Amino acid sequence: MPDPSPAPPPFSAPYAPDDAAIAARLLQDARFGADREGRIDRIATRLIEAIRANDDPLGGVEDMLREFALSTKEGLALMVLAEALLRVPDARTADQFIEDKLGQGDFVHHETRSSAFLVNASAWALGMSARVIQPGETPQGTIGRLTKRLGAPAVRAATRQAMRLMGSHFVLGETIEAALARAQAHAASGSRYSFDMLGEGARTADDAERYFESYARAIEAIGRAAGENLLPDRPGISVKLSALHPRFEAVSRARVMGELVPRLVDLARRAKAFDLNFTVDAEEADRLELSLDVLAAAFAEPSLAGWNGFGLAIQAYQKRASEVIDYVAALARGLNRRMMVRLVKGAYWDTEIKRAQERGLDGYPVFTRKAMTDLNYIACARQLLGLRPLLFPQFATHNALTVATILELADDPASFEFQRLHGMGEALYEQLGKDRPEIAHRTYAPVGSHRDLLAYLVRRLLENGANSSFVALAADNRVHIADLLRRPAEIIGADSKASHPTIPLPADLYRPQRENSHGIEFGERAALDSLTSAIAAERKAAPRTVDLSTAEQASAAVAAARRGFKAWNDMPAGRRAAILNKAANLLEQRRAHFIALLQSEGGKTLDDALSEVREATDFCRYYAAQGQKLFGEAEAMPGPTGESNMLALRGRGSFVAISPWNFPLAIFLGQVTAALMAGNAVLAKPAEQTPRIAAEAIALLHEAGVPASALHLVQGDGAIGAALVGHPAISGVVFTGSTEVARSINRTLAAKDGPIVPLIAETGGINAMLVDATALPEQVADDVVTSAFRSAGQRCSALRLLFVQDDVADRMIEMIAGAARELKLGDPADPSTHIGPVIDAEAKQRLDAHIARMKKEARVHLAGDAPAGNFVAPHIFELSAAGQLTEEVFGPILHVVRYRAEKLGEVLAAIEATGFGLTLGIHSRIDDTIEEVIDRLQVGNIYVNRNMIGAVVGVQPFGGSGLSGTGPKAGGPHYLARFATEQTVTINTAAAGGNAALMAGVE
Repeated sequence: MPDPSPAPPPFSAPYAPDDAAIAARLLQDARFGADREGRIDRIATRLIEAIRANDDPLGGVEDMLREFALSTKEGLALMVLAEALLRVPDARTADQFIEDKLGQGDFVHHETRSSAFLVNASAWALGMSARVIQPGETPQGTIGRLTKRLGAPAVRAATRQAMRLMGSHFVLGETIEAALARAQAHAASGSRYSFDMLGEGARTADDAERYFESYARAIEAIGRAAGENLLPDRPGISVKLSALHPRFEAVSRARVMGELVPRLVDLARRAKAFDLNFTVDAEEADRLELSLDVLAAAFAEPSLAGWNGFGLAIQAYQKRASEVIDYVAALARGLNRRMMVRLVKGAYWDTEIKRAQERGLDGYPVFTRKAMTDLNYIACARQLLGLRPLLFPQFATHNALTVATILELADDPASFEFQRLHGMGEALYEQLGKDRPEIAHRTYAPVGSHRDLLAYLVRRLLENGANSSFVALAADNRVHIADLLRRPAEIIGADSKASHPTIPLPADLYRPQRENSHGIEFGERAALDSLTSAIAAERKAAPRTVDLSTAEQASAAVAAARRGFKAWNDMPAGRRAAILNKAANLLEQRRAHFIALLQSEGGKTLDDALSEVREATDFCRYYAAQGQKLFGEAEAMPGPTGESNMLALRGRGSFVAISPWNFPLAIFLGQVTAALMAGNAVLAKPAEQTPRIAAEAIALLHEAGVPASALHLVQGDGAIGAALVGHPAISGVVFTGSTEVARSINRTLAAKDGPIVPLIAETGGINAMLVDATALPEQVADDVVTSAFRSAGQRCSALRLLFVQDDVADRMIEMIAGAARELKLGDPADPSTHIGPVIDAEAKQRLDAHIARMKKEARVHLAGDAPAGNFVAPHIFELSAAGQLTEEVFGPILHVVRYRAEKLGEVLAAIEATGFGLTLGIHSRIDDTIEEVIDRLQVGNIYVNRNMIGAVVGVQPFGGSGLSGTGPKAGGPHYLARFATEQTVTINTAAAGGNAALMAGVE
């Protein structure tokens, strides 16, 4: 080993670099000479032939993937069953779930092509269940008849057993002791193992402690059974950092470093005591920099000196993989230690693509073409091999071509190893062991209960079951081996084709209609630091002064708006749209300025403030795009020959826009820009709590080109709003706020003797979420905490009333409360803050009074502590009945009601009885249940298996009905028309001299 060198600075690399630039570099080094390519072909062909000749009577995952491809209904149904069935505790829900999924595929007539026992047993069990549970029959009726003939337990048992059969082939053992015993049977063959303790990431402090104890016990058990061999020929364990800390996220870096690093060091010391391989597993891209910070701090611990078992998993689908390899090599060099590096392709690809799109990033942190990942894998392998002995490469792959290529690149077989997943790649590595017995391979072996296995199993099926996956194709005799031997460089062809042609960049997601708003990834340190520095600089600027309007000034503004209306309405729609698009660009250029305002005046956290600037930007661009279509050329209507019939939209006149304090930029600008795009002059009345944000937004619109005569800001309290609404010259009102104020506005408008003008109202609601026993607890906890407590619960869409099936309620509520305890309350200017203050002292008093009442009337599951000021901590109260909650509580307070599965109808009736219909959440894997709820409830926005806040403009048009508003939905295709009047112009084109056009066409 070389002499130690100084530790490198924190890891930094472009988060989402251009694919073409990377491809140009990788393609240069991708080709081998003819002799070497020939050897690669021969080795890969031999391994593929071994896979195809495999006649394992038990069968494996590859057999299941071939039998039930994910491109088939049966494959998809099987995946959903595997993900959820074994965690369902009650018989009724299990029966519904089995019927729902088996009815989606043709398991009855499925003829198995495989002779493997695993496949045939699973197919038989599923087919037997499907025969007696026919699609469309209710569980009650079907199971009732079945019980007489076969017995409902037998149906459930058969289906559960099919799931366990699959699970047993993925999991080495349900306990570490069982896994070690099973691994011991292969000890004579020299097999190496790395054990992975199954489980989701920690949501609570108790979760993190439980996972820590699980890792510690496993290290002890593995170490005692490890034998006398030396590293690298010793067993190992993989640890997941997100399992060891409940807030493993970039914005909580200081807390993570203080709490997680000592835990990781503790586990590493235990592993060192037995000289084990100790691998830190890979996480999602947004956690990479934080993971490397934790790794570097733990790896540098002096007590770990002299141990070469510390390791890291690196994902080749990440564009930063090469830089990560260089970074860990520098760490190892600096401490004069060897590090073990597992190179994987990556398992979160779909999640990474969606996250980048949602956040409006400049690009993707992962490759969008599989061939680019394969190409990068080989480049990374070459890089790792060149860094021996500083690094010990561990190549995790089931791809015969990849294996053959690495064998061509590598010398000294003792200086690296291959790895495979337990239950996969057995035939490939058995053949490799015969041909090259000096090449070691390690089995990556999941350990845990079948219930914990489920999410893991589905991830592996998705990762390896795609139609393009080598695992899915290698054993298919219909696929020519020559096709499997095509090199990634050949598939890509040119650097210009490095990106997937049908996956647009996040900025282009909504093109050609409009550009997506731009965001940043908080997990990219450089981007976060740049944004927070810019925000800090904006806070030093002198605030804009705000003048409150008198009633006389409000009346004068109405008169001025009437005078300005015609010129603005006559402006071509294209020009109005161009002004709104310019406003969107200005918003993005001044993002830091508006975030600073939202934090100081609105109490917004960094995440919320950034999201609000993006939403406001999206409103400008969306209404510009919609407006050009609706208010451009008049629409020709069908009719008889000899006349022209044209339908056009035009502005109504002067529109009053009254917006709330909880979205003082996004809703404010959404209302104003919609009314403007429709050709109206606008009187903008913002909430009295957030006047400076409104003033800055109006100034920006004027700068973008909206004439002062067409847009007037009227600041003041509710009396000023009432004066505007009551003015006889206004032509419409758009309002977001409470139901009570909406009713008052409606009465005022109805009482006037002038024209009947529209009211577009969006109000709140007692928003509910339903969670049944098939839902994944960790996903429910994430979504409930986000829906109920983000933005201090001050969203119209926020979750107020959670219904949980009583069979799983204890575990669900415990996890939700535990996750909520980990949220940080404090200064919204601090990026690590999750919950800022409520809007003012009056709001806090109302919430405190409700909390005091609930503490007397309900069961308390969580009563958080809040710092001094206008802060309200998260609270969770369990009600005996939904009727105890009679009004919307606008803050971070969640009410929970348990329900029995057979009483779902009563739950839906309780939700209907509130009269509200704004948002609803559903967490279930049973499609029939989801459809029943959707069909029954008249709710504006329904979210299934996700959180229920953060509606995206043009994607999830937002608004409710009943006590929750009038519609049409904001950010939707029907919204602008409500701000307009329609005009039909009919012209008799044959009036002067007959129908020349018709006669010209006569034969």
